[in-house]
Amino acid sequence: MRITGDGTTGGTPVRSGTGPYPLHGGAVGSAHRQPESTPVGPVDGEPAPEQVGYRGPTACAAAGITYRQLDYWARTGLVEPSVRPAYGSGTQRLYSFRDVVVLKIVKRFLDTGVALQNIRTAVRHLHDRDLADLERMTLMSDGATVYECTSPDQVVSLLQGGQGVFGIAVGVVWRDVQSALSQLHGERVDTGETLVGHNPTDELAARRNRAV
Repeated sequence: MRITGDGTTGGTPVRSGTGPYPLHGGAVGSAHRQPESTPVGPVDGEPAPEQVGYRGPTACAAAGITYRQLDYWARTGLVEPSVRPAYGSGTQRLYSFRDVVVLKIVKRFLDTGVALQNIRTAVRHLHDRDLADLERMTLMSDGATVYECTSPDQVVSLLQGGQGVFGIAVGVVWRDVQSALSQLHGERVDTGETLVGHNPTDELAARRNRAV
């Protein structure tokens, strides 16, 4: 699918095995969001992904952005926390795993000069897709248009056509965020319980202290 700044594509793309698919601004809003079906962490004894939220500072650390960026994107509706928005002073935004992945992707798009209007459409598209779809998706862009590729052949097709200048393998971003969040604190949405991340550095320091 393709994203264009004016919301047009010059035709309706048809999904087939050939792709790539140019993201279209008008089409994504009507896409059906599938359930969060793919776990992003250990299953045994762990809450399901949709039961875990991450506070702003944690989301920033995992996505590689500043709190100022996070706050601005939330206030302008670019990337809003899907678990819990801020309701004024004293409340904490809670971001889902998917939100943090999207935050990291937005940062990369902005760093490479993709138009903000196209980024907004890409964000809606990413939120509408099933988690399993995101893991195997590659987003390619020439700065003016963003394409979704789901196979290496589609990526090669774009590159050969001169349309793909850079690409973001969403699965790689996914795994980077998953690794970062596993070492940070989360919060159970239902109970508010703090979920302490596993930090190998802390464990190594503890072992050294015990040895002394």
